[in-house]
Amino acid sequence: MKRLAILLSGRGSNFRAIYEAISNGDISNAEIALVISDKKEAKGLIFAKEKGLDARFVNPKDFESREEFDKYIVDLLRGKEIDLVCLAGFMRVITPYFVSAYRNRIINIHPSLLPSFPGLNAQKQALEYGVKITGCTVHFVDEKVDHGPIIIQAAVPVLENDTVETLSDRILKEEHRIYPQAINLIVNDKVEIVGRRVIVKEN
Repeated sequence: MKRLAILLSGRGSNFRAIYEAISNGDISNAEIALVISDKKEAKGLIFAKEKGLDARFVNPKDFESREEFDKYIVDLLRGKEIDLVCLAGFMRVITPYFVSAYRNRIINIHPSLLPSFPGLNAQKQALEYGVKITGCTVHFVDEKVDHGPIIIQAAVPVLENDTVETLSDRILKEEHRIYPQAINLIVNDKVEIVGRRVIVKEN
């Protein structure tokens, strides 16, 4: 059984999707062993506590630097023998120290078809650029923002009357679908990284 850690900062809708996928068997061979939030009142953290999970608030203000914060997080992860770290709306850029400590064991979901529109406000970027198709991407995390090897993507059409809110809502539905799929592939050893390519094994 692979042990997951979820890092979040807000409502935790992707965390809920992961939790439900484990509960209903769409993700096999995995359990959520730890939930960490950098926001004390994050709805995702409250949900985790309600479900009886090991859920912890870690205040960034208690640390002198980003790296000191990340070192503390890594110590928590190692203490819980975490196999895979899932960023689910964690609104902090993790340091190279963190990436190195969990190389190829940290994944993130981003609301665009990377490498297009990395960083903040991806949906707004897509609308302003005028693309007809955008979507979401699950990827491994490396030292650059929204840059690591891509695991799964889902396309979402941009409609003529879309706003940031309506487009975001449709992308989010796809996020909830493909993030659990990606996790299920990884925890069942169906994924191999070759350079910047992710190969999904058939058997």
